[in-house]
Amino acid sequence: MNSLLLFADVSSKLDPTDYVGFTFFVGSMAMMAASAFFFLSLSQFDNKWRTSILVSGLITFIAAVHYFYMRDYWFANVESPTFFRYVDWLLTVPLMCVEFYLILKVAGAKKSLMWKLIFASVVMLVTGYFGEAVFMSQAALWGGISGIAYFYIVYEIWLGGAKKLAVAAGGDILNSHKILCWFVLVGWAIYPLGYMLGTDGWYTSIIGTGSVDVVYNIADAINKIGFGLVIYALAVKKQVVHS
Repeated sequence: MNSLLLFADVSSKLDPTDYVGFTFFVGSMAMMAASAFFFLSLSQFDNKWRTSILVSGLITFIAAVHYFYMRDYWFANVESPTFFRYVDWLLTVPLMCVEFYLILKVAGAKKSLMWKLIFASVVMLVTGYFGEAVFMSQAALWGGISGIAYFYIVYEIWLGGAKKLAVAAGGDILNSHKILCWFVLVGWAIYPLGYMLGTDGWYTSIIGTGSVDVVYNIADAINKIGFGLVIYALAVKKQVVHS
């Protein structure tokens, strides 16, 4: 009953012309639906793939919880919930890096690969937060450091050790790895764009300013749910092969 009242209360606050609020609303629903899908599908997989599906569910579940908070914050203040967003990313993005390690374990991936990707993702996010919310007058500097960490991740999965392991595994593992790589290269690239739209730097005169929340919300839904669906599809293929 309380949840229905909360839903009605949120719906009454949602202005049909508030496109930012609408993306927060849809994002929270989409993330929660994806979480339910991943968690309810766990029983169909053996232990080898169950962890990967569980992590996919955790990513979207954590995001859904934060989106509920961000949605309410937006409705109450009509300003970007930067702090909540970065807390969400600090939990979910490293988990997305863990997914690379989990699918590459079959090719002999070591935990050192996982920790390198996690460390780079944390650096990327912490420095991004500094530039967007703490040292805003130095946004370009902190954004540059964040960008270096991002490109390290891109290098590692496209050309570095992760790529070599994927090639060694071949088949479905390699194909899924390539798709995840495209998510990082293209999907994650939306975040630096949103960062530049929401901060002042040398780039402002080129791309101007805009609503970062719409960009971030759309990117989150596509990247986090899409990441999980790639893992799910791979697990289904491998489960069928070994059944």
